[in-house]
Amino acid sequence: MKKIGFIGCGNMAKAMIGGLVGKKLIPPGVILASNRSQGALDYARKTWGICVTRDNRQVARESEIVVLAVKPQFYSQVIGEIREDVTDEQVIMSIAPGKTLQWFKEQFGRSLKFIRCNPNTPALVGEGITSVSPGELVTEEELGWVMEILESFGRASVVPESLSEAVIAVSGSAPAYVFMFMEAMADGAVSLGMPRKQAYEFAAQAVLGAAKMVQETGLHPGELKDMVCSPGGTTIQAVRLLEERGFRSSVIEAMTACADQARVM
Repeated sequence: MKKIGFIGCGNMAKAMIGGLVGKKLIPPGVILASNRSQGALDYARKTWGICVTRDNRQVARESEIVVLAVKPQFYSQVIGEIREDVTDEQVIMSIAPGKTLQWFKEQFGRSLKFIRCNPNTPALVGEGITSVSPGELVTEEELGWVMEILESFGRASVVPESLSEAVIAVSGSAPAYVFMFMEAMADGAVSLGMPRKQAYEFAAQAVLGAAKMVQETGLHPGELKDMVCSPGGTTIQAVRLLEERGFRSSVIEAMTACADQARVM
């Protein structure tokens, strides 16, 4: 049984811990988390029964898989703190955008078993998608452990590190685009007389259902779109106007801007 340690116990760490405990992949007693806030640690201990500490170095010393789950701006500080405590046998997982495998090698001052991951916030409800880019020292068995951890709160897929910025744009930041789209849909429904709470319910279910159709039918999104657009019907008029206003181009340009920012973080 591998002992997993989380340095940082914010939303993403909570999603991962909740997935691991909820699916009974590992006992709570082999999960250790550290955090600056005692309140966050008390919540985690009470909710999942895991072990907690205020000492990041304890997590680094006692865990076989160490998950760096602090905000990106604190990575250098935390690595400086634990650098001498990690060993060549441990797996070091990162969930921060913009931090490359080479950056980790430079920060730790040596090659270790680094794995770069890019999860997204739907992990909080068990529907995340995480890209996984393992370093050259990570074994297939170790990669398998990590994939099992990540799949406890959604899906996970191995991708080349060179595609990390594309992943951030298409999944890491994408929930924000979808929330904006849903809000706009609900505003439109409200303008047509629907109560706002009901408008959000319909918009959310429409997005959820459309996403499941893409996943479960295996059909191209364009083909599914065509199935809704009856000749001379209502939907094609909406699609026509969206195209006229640059809907598709705006999304592509927004994702490009997102990826550009990720490269300089």
